[in-house]
Amino acid sequence: MQSITIHVENIGPVLLEKSRRARRLSISVSAGGRVRVAIPWRQSFQDAQKFVLLKHHWIEKQLRKLNNIQRKKKAMLASLRRLDNTEAKVMLVNRLNLLAEEYGFHYNTISIRNQKTRWGSCSTRNNISLNIKLAVLPAKLIDYVILHELMHTRIKNHSKTFWQTLDVLVGNAKILAKELRDYGMALD
Repeated sequence: MQSITIHVENIGPVLLEKSRRARRLSISVSAGGRVRVAIPWRQSFQDAQKFVLLKHHWIEKQLRKLNNIQRKKKAMLASLRRLDNTEAKVMLVNRLNLLAEEYGFHYNTISIRNQKTRWGSCSTRNNISLNIKLAVLPAKLIDYVILHELMHTRIKNHSKTFWQTLDVLVGNAKILAKELRDYGMALD
């Protein structure tokens, strides 16, 4: 037998699966709330069940995080459906121009698109791309994403210098980055 599914209170079904690649017991929680435990061949299903009970609170926390992200995404998409795309594009371009002027940034071109995985990006030629979905985020997160991409016109990586310089503009950039991740996409 290579896998079994157990039911764990407050978690639901948990797949326990033997893996030739696993070097230790590990738990993954994926979209849709699926919980899987990879078990090295030398360990038993009983060891895995004990491991799940030991990590019960961690699994619950991960499931809550995923539910929170899903809830925020649904609310964001509902808001986006009510939003006029032209108004959203104008607002984002105006905000980009205002922040670029205020902080002395220069960029080449701007594009606003409906992207699935990124909030924004900045090319090596300083072309900035922003996701239309930004328009429904809180203002501080919109500004954070725009300033993050504008900062890439000067510093092309995520070095310590990049984060320190961005912190001067937005406060604690790492906290804003974490808050942005709760909406389920990434920055470049």
